[in-house]
Amino acid sequence: MFETLSGRLEAIYNKIKGRGKLKEADVEEALKEIRVALIEADVALPVIADFLEQIREKAVGQEVLESLTPGHMMVKVVNDELVLLLGDGAVGVEISPEPPTIILMAGLQGSGKTTTCGKLARLLKKDGKNVLLVPADVYRPAAIEQLNVLGRELEVDVFQAGDEKDPVAICKNAIKKARQDVKGVVILDTAGRQQVDDELMEELRKIKGAVEPHEILFVADAMMGQQAADVAKTFHDAVGLDGIVLTKMDGDARGGAALSIKSVTGKPIKFIGTGEKLDAFEVFHPDRIVSRMLDMGDVLTFIDKAQEAYDLEESKKLQRKIKKNEFDFDDFRDQLRQIKKMGSMQQMLSMIPGASKMLKGVQVDESQFSRIEAMINSMTPYERANHQMINTSRKKRIAQGSGTQVNEVKRLLKQFVQMKKMMKKFSSGKMPRGLNLGGMLGGKG
Repeated sequence: MFETLSGRLEAIYNKIKGRGKLKEADVEEALKEIRVALIEADVALPVIADFLEQIREKAVGQEVLESLTPGHMMVKVVNDELVLLLGDGAVGVEISPEPPTIILMAGLQGSGKTTTCGKLARLLKKDGKNVLLVPADVYRPAAIEQLNVLGRELEVDVFQAGDEKDPVAICKNAIKKARQDVKGVVILDTAGRQQVDDELMEELRKIKGAVEPHEILFVADAMMGQQAADVAKTFHDAVGLDGIVLTKMDGDARGGAALSIKSVTGKPIKFIGTGEKLDAFEVFHPDRIVSRMLDMGDVLTFIDKAQEAYDLEESKKLQRKIKKNEFDFDDFRDQLRQIKKMGSMQQMLSMIPGASKMLKGVQVDESQFSRIEAMINSMTPYERANHQMINTSRKKRIAQGSGTQVNEVKRLLKQFVQMKKMMKKFSSGKMPRGLNLGGMLGGKG
């Protein structure tokens, strides 16, 4: 996420922090470099101009120039302004005191709108809300089927429109049904188009007038850069938006959409999609994103994801086993499954402060999870509990059963022994000297 921009800003920051004293000329030089970095990130030019002016006003003041560490103060000013540019704080969905809360999802085709409806439904369901998904895109049959598939996977009800083909009537009937069934939230998946057109806007205006949604969320593809902000502004002018959902953030190395869209529309980014899976969806925290952007990690989101994935009782049980040195391959397999629930390893590493520097160039092979699990599954219960008994013939059988090579089984056993030693040190309060994060998961670099 924002890899290109992160690299440029880091270089600028290191240059500033390396100077004992700052003059106005130094600030101006830094601002020029920041301007270039933001242009390369595809941030809208008016947004860049306002952003740099805000920094200039604060950075050339006495507080920064006469500070004991002016370089660090300058970096803090830039960081604070980046947070303000992205938004004042986390803003989720406002739930109506009188159910159902009606959320209208709008956006262009290909932005990930239908999948986002499912992700939002999952998030709200986790929060204890009773959700109804409504397929109001009558022009793309696949959208209706996709929403039904998502509903079955999430165990969330999907409104069945029958032979009705009018999107406005579908939405009205769905709201009526939601009131009858005492649904807490209704999510309307409206039609997208390849581009903005009058017909699409008129349809959205009619749906808005008919059902009076509490929230209209615009789903934007982050990889479109500042163009996403321009399209969002068009939608806002036409129907009035309450917030933005940015999808495909995991593939956005530049950051132009995220850094432009709040300023251009005046509306907050409420959620971000960080992958294809339904759990790859987060409430947008500007301060956490800036922290991730500048390789200072995002420990709070990491903790949130860990708490979501891990069962407290199981965690205590595991701690007891580690202390008694009883950690076995069954436990290891369980931990792998828990980690997979949290998201991609590359994403998790981006939340650990300084990890991108430490692991620069390392690409984690996500498929290695499946290979390791296959090897463990090919072991007998006895072997999983007594790894030291796995001899040459057993290694061959495990490799054959898991579709892997004998040397992979040998490597897994060796790394498992090393991990058990490391866990023993942790449980006794001793910190291990080093940890190869790339090794066990096929890191390449």
